[in-house]
Amino acid sequence: MAFLKLLEQAGGVGLFQALQVFTLLLPSVLLPSHILLENFSAAVPSHRCWAHMLDNSSEVPANIAPESLLAVSIPPGPNNEPHQCRRFRQPQWQLLEPNTTATNWSEAATEPCLDGWVYDHSTFTSTIVTKWDLVCGSRILKALAQAIFMSGILVGNFVWGLLSHRFGRKLILSWSCLQVGVAGTSTIFAPTFLVYCGLRFMTAFGMSGIFLSVLTLMVEWTTTHRRAVTLTVLGCAYSMGQMVLAGLAFTLRDWRVLQLAVSVPFLAIFLISWWLPESARWLLTTGQPDRALQELKRVAKINGHKEAQKTLTIEVVRSSMEEEVESEKDPWSVLDLFRGPELRCRCWVALLVNFSIALAYFGLVLDLQSLGHDIFLIQALFGAVDILARATTTFLVRFLGRRMTQASFQTVAGLSILVNVLVPQDLQALRVFFAVLGKGCFGITLTCFSIYKAELFPTSLRMIADGFVQSAGRLGAMMGPLILMSRQTLPLLPPLSYGVISIISSLTILLFLPETQGLPLPDTLQDLQNQRSAAARANQQEVVITESTWL
Repeated sequence: MAFLKLLEQAGGVGLFQALQVFTLLLPSVLLPSHILLENFSAAVPSHRCWAHMLDNSSEVPANIAPESLLAVSIPPGPNNEPHQCRRFRQPQWQLLEPNTTATNWSEAATEPCLDGWVYDHSTFTSTIVTKWDLVCGSRILKALAQAIFMSGILVGNFVWGLLSHRFGRKLILSWSCLQVGVAGTSTIFAPTFLVYCGLRFMTAFGMSGIFLSVLTLMVEWTTTHRRAVTLTVLGCAYSMGQMVLAGLAFTLRDWRVLQLAVSVPFLAIFLISWWLPESARWLLTTGQPDRALQELKRVAKINGHKEAQKTLTIEVVRSSMEEEVESEKDPWSVLDLFRGPELRCRCWVALLVNFSIALAYFGLVLDLQSLGHDIFLIQALFGAVDILARATTTFLVRFLGRRMTQASFQTVAGLSILVNVLVPQDLQALRVFFAVLGKGCFGITLTCFSIYKAELFPTSLRMIADGFVQSAGRLGAMMGPLILMSRQTLPLLPPLSYGVISIISSLTILLFLPETQGLPLPDTLQDLQNQRSAAARANQQEVVITESTWL
């Protein structure tokens, strides 16, 4: 916690922090575009089987209306619309007779779409679904592509969390931006669906490095009292990115052009990111006081604190951080997250919370087509309510605290999903309302948890813990879309899974995690013990005050 004194000498919060936030917001705005991209690039348009008499110009009779040709070529589907996955083996001319009903044919008279499909291009000129025919028997491949993408983020969170402790936050950020730019741009040239999935995996792998680095750099260069505001601004940037995606998708209806629009900017961000200083906290805890002093002086200069050039010396830095550096000499690993009971409890609860949020969140936001036909408007509404929710998080955590804000709004999000089970399918506006309400509550919980999570772990383990906890979240993000695949046979399983686990994890927060509001960012394991002791004393004082009041 001695680092806070050094940071105050370097100006606390000033011009540098403003420039840093602005720089880090650039990739943050575009990250949601890649995560939610397949709501549009993999949208499933209306489709039917290709039929000779309908679609082969040389066989189309001139004296029969197109509607009649459709009726004798394609059987009706579940909603009395043209079947999407079957066609008649031979034209059923008897269906044109006045006294004949559509039931005068048998399943044996139909066959699968042996010659491909005809797609409706009125909404999207091209998607990966139309390019590789990811419909009917191959529709599972769309969910598989989403799962592979999320697995890239999962693996990346674990790997980058470990590498960032060895190589630093800044290097990981720059390399990840380059990887996202190159892999994302290369996706449009994918010759096969398998290559497409591989490039999406590499894109997601790089994105996880950006997530971790941006969050950690903001936390470690921000004072305690400004941390919630800074991370709320970061959360609002993610929300703005969702609205940006809606606008881009509405304007760019070809999946390749849309893919380029959200990938090429990362190449420019890669060049811009090199001005950022490395985390002085990380440099000090890894035994690099000279570089840490250099970065602190650089920040002080940007903040206009000229006297820091004299007051900040290597002796001051070493003496201030002597205890922290001494306690952090040994190399750290994921196993160290389970070293003591306090750290172990925090880690297990954080894993459950992040898993439950991601499971329900991505099950909701990656299924826009089930909520209505105007997916552009729904995506914009999701982004707008997310901005409103995240913007209010600063006030909520100030008055309710981290723990109560996280638990209460996660419960409301789970309840909104469960309530939607009772809403009939034809009341689409009401279903969208509850979905938007749940999305807003998830926006609050995601922003609050980014603040809360950073305050639960010491500096030396923060990135490792963040990567590990985020990996649990990405596992939930993988399972969210996959659970949706069970909707045809078990329609209640997805909403019950999303709602119940969200409520259960909110209870574990109240039972096992401490309140961290107003406490300095912990740098060592001893700081965690001090936090618990301070919380226990505060609770004891609260009990005494309550008893005195009742007497």
